[in-house]
Amino acid sequence: MNTTILIADDSKTDMMLIKNMLFDYNLLLAYDGLEALDIINNIQSIDLMILDINMPRMDGFGVLEAMQKWPVAKRIPTMILTNYDEIENEVKGLNMGAVDYIRKPLNMQSVRKRVEIHMNLRRALKSIEEHNQLLEEKVYARTRELILTRDITIHALLGLLEVRNLESSNHTVRTQWMMKILCEHLKSKPRYANLLKEEYIIELVQTAPLHDIGKVGVPDNILLKPGAFNPEEYELMKKHTTYGVEALSVGPKLGRTAGFIHTAIEIVATHHEKYDGTGYPSGVKGEDIPLSGRLMAIIDVYDALTNKRVYKEACSHEEALETMGQERGKHFDPELLDGFFEIESDIRQIASNTSSTLTRRDRFAIYKGHFADPLLHFFLCPIIPGQGSTYRIYRCREAIYQRASSDPFGGRPPVCSLRIYRFGWPVQGNCCRLHETPQ
Repeated sequence: MNTTILIADDSKTDMMLIKNMLFDYNLLLAYDGLEALDIINNIQSIDLMILDINMPRMDGFGVLEAMQKWPVAKRIPTMILTNYDEIENEVKGLNMGAVDYIRKPLNMQSVRKRVEIHMNLRRALKSIEEHNQLLEEKVYARTRELILTRDITIHALLGLLEVRNLESSNHTVRTQWMMKILCEHLKSKPRYANLLKEEYIIELVQTAPLHDIGKVGVPDNILLKPGAFNPEEYELMKKHTTYGVEALSVGPKLGRTAGFIHTAIEIVATHHEKYDGTGYPSGVKGEDIPLSGRLMAIIDVYDALTNKRVYKEACSHEEALETMGQERGKHFDPELLDGFFEIESDIRQIASNTSSTLTRRDRFAIYKGHFADPLLHFFLCPIIPGQGSTYRIYRCREAIYQRASSDPFGGRPPVCSLRIYRFGWPVQGNCCRLHETPQ
């Protein structure tokens, strides 16, 4: 048989009996506890151990105790050998991790049958583990596919805005970084600790740039008008929230919706609602407005104030904060706005580091195939023009698929070294060189 059994017993007589009983197995022999541990350390394919309790140098209990601290050894099923009157030792051994016991004097048929039972259990366990591994691989592959589908969907929707020159890629980066650091700051507060879980923050960051996706349904003569709207034009402009919700609601109409789509719909539908109930489209107020919408309202207004639009010039960071402060409790949730003000230096840094205009030339391709995972090609998002054509990018499969919580920049956007974002999130890992893709 290919089954390997380790026998640890200082009695040569008992050792000979067991060898004769199990003559058709691959047997390893140890005459004390230390020798048994040495064999376990050097041979990784032991299927079963028969362990005597009373041995010199290290007894069976010492071996069991050492095995419990040793992951590889802990997985080896162990049958202990006890004398007929050592009931307490049997119970103690089972409590220390043994799976069965055999009493001396040894009965040939009993020993053989017990070994066969545990070998059958061992084979069944291995079969289950292999099956579980296959299932995990299938789930992982499916998860990758879903993530890819989701991210391509978000990219495609954002592309609609960029094609019409309604938003720029740096706007995407700004809104995502602001959402990220604001959520990370707020979750340190008891009131938001249970609301802003890691997965929810990821959804908020990824879907934040979709807040104005409905603008693709608004005529250019309104969207790009350099002056103020008249009442009729303003009513048409306000419909962009409704258009956005309708565009994202195909899944719910079919009886299903992904989590990120639900979050995106909330943001699109409520980011123009006001805390005092005077916003649009529904006029909801206070905490009846979803948290996602209240957060996006702050970020969207700040970004609009501090960046040039066709109808206005950009104002300074200080002017924007002053204007927003006057709307505390009116337009904005006062607690969330206070949290935003508490990290205003970080907000200023994001705004200043992403103020450059990005075009379609600001796309980068992988140089000499440094990435093992082709899915990363889809995640090369907007970059901030930097020095030369060599940039640093960090990759880590866990950061992409398992949402690693560690952040090499402590939750802060990089100032100069890291110039590439995966939807606003830095991706950790190895450095590589990138070249600009021709338009």
